[in-house]
Amino acid sequence: MTITLVTGGNRGLGRETVRQLAGLGHTVYLGARDVALGREAAAELGARFVPLDVTDDDSVAAAVDAVRRAEGRLDVLINNAGIFEGMVGAEEADVATLRRVFEVNVFGAVRVTRAFLPLLRASAAPVIVNVSSTLGSFGVVTDAGRHESAFVLPVYGSAKAALNMLTVQYAKGLPGIRVNAVEPGLTATDLHGLSGPGIQPVEQGAKTIVQAATAAPETPTGTFTDAKGPLPW
Repeated sequence: MTITLVTGGNRGLGRETVRQLAGLGHTVYLGARDVALGREAAAELGARFVPLDVTDDDSVAAAVDAVRRAEGRLDVLINNAGIFEGMVGAEEADVATLRRVFEVNVFGAVRVTRAFLPLLRASAAPVIVNVSSTLGSFGVVTDAGRHESAFVLPVYGSAKAALNMLTVQYAKGLPGIRVNAVEPGLTATDLHGLSGPGIQPVEQGAKTIVQAATAAPETPTGTFTDAKGPLPW
């Protein structure tokens, strides 16, 4: 049985990722900071709830302890928890906004990854999936042929660029652990509130995350991909 943890698992892409992985037979730990919503989602999806606030050291340590006592290892860590500050442009971006977004999107991923490393190393084929965005890709946002190039999002974009670099460095520095970043695609979730033509359903976006989480052990590490294949950093 594959033991998997999804952070931010009570809504949006995280929730659907939990649903799909549970359906594949994984023992899925749904991490969420809202206890009531997390328990409700886990019960509906056939997962196990673990209280987890990625911005809080004590909360993360307690989650590690809970998984350790119940399972003794972690096979797949999906760093999905993230926030979007809204369409904050270059003139409006300030340190307070960056700090708030980085605390979840970057520092949260570091905090959780570091804390769960001992349990990941206890797995025969450990995997870390970082849910990123092409808005953090230098190659994509500087390509006039890509729609992402039209957006000026210094806060969210820089946070996802940092997560991408962390992915590369973890892949290089954690031998034996497969670490990859994925772009799930523009998906209809309450992260940004967008919906309509050109925006895919959550089932499709989560599928890309699930594919990275369930890829064969010989799959390369240190990659950035979407549903169509490799992406530029």
